[in-house]
Amino acid sequence: MKFVQRKYEVLVESTFHAAGSKLDNPVRKGAIAAVVSNPFAGRYQEDLSSAVKELRVLGEELGEILISHLGGDASVIDGYGKGAIVGTNGEIEHGAMWHIPGGGGMRAALGKGEAIVPSTKKVGSAGARLDVPLTHLDWSYVGSHYDAIEVGISDSPHPDEMVLILAMSIGGRPDARLAGGFDLSDRGNPGVPA
Repeated sequence: MKFVQRKYEVLVESTFHAAGSKLDNPVRKGAIAAVVSNPFAGRYQEDLSSAVKELRVLGEELGEILISHLGGDASVIDGYGKGAIVGTNGEIEHGAMWHIPGGGGMRAALGKGEAIVPSTKKVGSAGARLDVPLTHLDWSYVGSHYDAIEVGISDSPHPDEMVLILAMSIGGRPDARLAGGFDLSDRGNPGVPA
């Protein structure tokens, strides 16, 4: 199996001020979007498992690149997510191939991450955009970290390509004050989701 990478783009945003006062530490969100060939485009393949090993390696490589663009210190990254945009000669299941190896590769690059990596996918043409969900990487119920980052590449995906996306964050939403939201100190308490 070979997913040939045509290019990647990295997006990093830093928020210094939102609705409230200036933040002591800016909230940072970033995403890396790799444009790769889709070896399954244009045909039905019953077994897609041959893609897992190669995509896991790609996930770790992309994770390392994104960490470097977010300052290089994986210990401060506390949120993550992933997604895929499949070109029009592919199918939604081709985007699902990214879920486990992409998330596993990102966790390996980070050296941490207990919570499920939230994910989304769709089939789209060049320029399609995707709202990639973000949650806290240790516990999905941390309300301050329910967020997303919009990702897209103007010329991608071509019909026989996919855009594979990893996203990370440092800090939750600016001025987060979700009523009834949990934080890490709530984990393990009776009546709180496991």
